[in-house]
Amino acid sequence: MSMSDMNRADTTFKYSGTVGMQHEEPLLFEHAHEAPESINLPGVDGEISAELSAFSRKQAANIPGLSEPETVRHFVRLSQWNHGIETGFYPLGSCTMKYNPRVNEQVVRLPGLAHIHPDQPEDTAQGVLELMYELQDWLGEVSGLPHVTLQPAAGAHGELAGLMMIKAALDARGQSQRRKVLVPDSAHGTNPASAALCGMHTVELKSGADGRIDLDELKAHLDDETAALMMTNPNTAGAFESDIKEICQLVHDAGGLVYGDGANLNALVGVARPGDMGIDCLHINVHKTFSTPHGGGGPGGGPVAVNDTLAPYLPVPRIEKHGDTLTLVNACDTSVGPVLGTPGQIGVYIRANAYISAFGRQHLHKIAEDAVLNANYVLHRLKDRYHVPFEGLCKHECLLTDEIQNKHGVKTLDIAKRLIDLGFHPMTVYFPLIVHGAMLIEPTETESRETLDAFCDAMLEIADACEAGDTEALHEAPLKPFRRRLDETQAARKPVLVWPE
Repeated sequence: MSMSDMNRADTTFKYSGTVGMQHEEPLLFEHAHEAPESINLPGVDGEISAELSAFSRKQAANIPGLSEPETVRHFVRLSQWNHGIETGFYPLGSCTMKYNPRVNEQVVRLPGLAHIHPDQPEDTAQGVLELMYELQDWLGEVSGLPHVTLQPAAGAHGELAGLMMIKAALDARGQSQRRKVLVPDSAHGTNPASAALCGMHTVELKSGADGRIDLDELKAHLDDETAALMMTNPNTAGAFESDIKEICQLVHDAGGLVYGDGANLNALVGVARPGDMGIDCLHINVHKTFSTPHGGGGPGGGPVAVNDTLAPYLPVPRIEKHGDTLTLVNACDTSVGPVLGTPGQIGVYIRANAYISAFGRQHLHKIAEDAVLNANYVLHRLKDRYHVPFEGLCKHECLLTDEIQNKHGVKTLDIAKRLIDLGFHPMTVYFPLIVHGAMLIEPTETESRETLDAFCDAMLEIADACEAGDTEALHEAPLKPFRRRLDETQAARKPVLVWPE
């Protein structure tokens, strides 16, 4: 790295103060200074049964010889390479990576809640069932869809459960030919996957020039084989589907149902209700909107809220209240059956209950209002230096492209990697796919104006470098991390999972 590159990289401190000690970290096997045989594990007394003999180790385990302090330091140093919402701004578009209050972590760790077992008798779990039943009611009110199941373990799982209910309802009408699911080309990738798992097929709807659903395109695909339209509102371009009521009416008139992907509920919560717009079924990513740290693939929860039409098909068991007693009810001939082995992800739902309780009816709307304000603030500061594909106000996230910077040979990936040097986790890149060189930024409601200004200043510095022709550092970025530009595609397709002996 040249001295000028190092000087540029040192501007990190100006934005986020990330300078100082960070250790390079070899693999655990490269750390080892003793032979694996230095670790002795006790053998098995007596003979191994025939059933277990096939599993007995034929050669010594390749365990690196390290002391406990060396092992602990290795994993702690690796953990310091991770970026999370607790370490800095995390502007992933379409993902709602926001800070979640630590008081919710204290609540979920109360002994009576943390030590509960899914198989213990119902009369010993009335407190937890009360919290979950209360959450069901609140989610029903927030969504405008009064019937709720907490079983689905994540958003995609909720999609599957929702489409199972739609399929069951159509079959009960004698319309088993309806197996076509319409999916906008801006949709989350899990939408077509969920439809396929449910035995349906998808047809893609091309977005209009404004990034929203094109009504003529929708009408052209509605027929007696249409089962449902799956839509996200606001959509993944950060735009509110202003024709939502007409869209839902068109689908209903054609005999289909409307599935709402609730990934972006953070933009609406407490302000507008999908059920009032005509949506029949909605999954709610409570780990995004209602407080559970969910980086790294989990944990999560994807409750599904439905209207009266789909209520008979909700999964079992269902949490019901009879007098002062809560119980899990399995008796329902029309149900699609269980979709999870427990009533739901209890730890996630306790956090969600605590989060909603803290805001209350009178303040819940501030989540959406502040999230929309922050996104539009970022859009306003950057719109003259980065290309904005769709005009007008955004909702919870703003969408930019690399069109201006591309004229100087700089692409979205270069911009994202340079942000790492400047102390920020990159935004979501190259999604939604309907926009070339997309950069999708969701600041959420939890970030201060100072944080947003620092991020925008970093983005503007990158734009300045492009216009000045000073692009070397952009093409080489990131310069500061130990790992530079990785071949992420090959790492995913051809991972090396075993250390060579």
